[in-house]
Amino acid sequence: MRETEILEKELCAIERELSEARTEIAKVIAGQDEVIDGVLVCLIAGGNALLEGVPGLGKTKLVRTLASVLDLPFARIQFTPDLMPADILGTSVLTEGGAIEFRQGPVFASLILADEINRATPKTQSALLEVMQERSVTIGRTTHRLHEPHFVLATQNPLEMEGTYPLPEAQLDRFLFKLDVPFPSSEDLKAIVDRTTEGAEAEPRQVLSGERILSIRALAREIRVADHLKDRAILLLESTHPKRGVSLDEVERFVHFGASPRGLQALILTAKVRALLFGRAAITESDLAWAAKPALRHRVILNFEGEAEGVKTDDLLDEILSRLEFDIPKSSTP
Repeated sequence: MRETEILEKELCAIERELSEARTEIAKVIAGQDEVIDGVLVCLIAGGNALLEGVPGLGKTKLVRTLASVLDLPFARIQFTPDLMPADILGTSVLTEGGAIEFRQGPVFASLILADEINRATPKTQSALLEVMQERSVTIGRTTHRLHEPHFVLATQNPLEMEGTYPLPEAQLDRFLFKLDVPFPSSEDLKAIVDRTTEGAEAEPRQVLSGERILSIRALAREIRVADHLKDRAILLLESTHPKRGVSLDEVERFVHFGASPRGLQALILTAKVRALLFGRAAITESDLAWAAKPALRHRVILNFEGEAEGVKTDDLLDEILSRLEFDIPKSSTP
């Protein structure tokens, strides 16, 4: 652990830098503060994010803005049923000189937007598994390492089911967060109209670099977690499983299998990053509560009855948090 005085100075600097990054993104994206925080937390934690929302909510624009603020190489992949794994990973080609040369695909950029990921076939979706988990691409017998930071941000539309291929549980588990993008409020809609129909749109300035993100990521792992908070996080995770934790009737009836151990890792790591986001050297219970739904909602697998009844995992998680008497933050600010 670093010296306390040095750590405090670094925390203050990081809090200021991340606040500036959030401000620059908010110049372009109106009314999505929770989503912006969630995406930044995922990026700093070194994970990937899945954004779910109806069309027109600015999901693609958010990723483009993030790339500008962080000055990272950006690539957008439009997922379609005819997209092949080689289209995103790259392929080996025969050059005019007779040599075999590997041509990199778009996943070799630092910031990847996988737009409408559930429109691609399972074969193409699975091509992202190694990219998201191992940060590498294997073609034949050769493994190509990806440059850090590397971040996959995928989007999907929850309304259109025709012509889509739902992501398998194994791939969903590779996303650190699943973020629901809400419909804007009346005030936010007015701000969107003002920003996009009057004069030139705002140009966000660069605030962070890839090297700085990696240094912040390293410091995030030094954020302290008290033993009793680890126990609380474990109890929260166990409570998503039937006959474990607080054993809610709703969980017993509607859940086939609860969140995986990756969910616990996501809870702790993202709680650490959120503490860092607000200049704290230790996490609080509210950090765990803030991370609970985005970290666990896509890892809780409902049974047939739960699917038939239209049960929402967010409602189950709210009930678990309430039963465990978690200190739930009212907004993204501490």
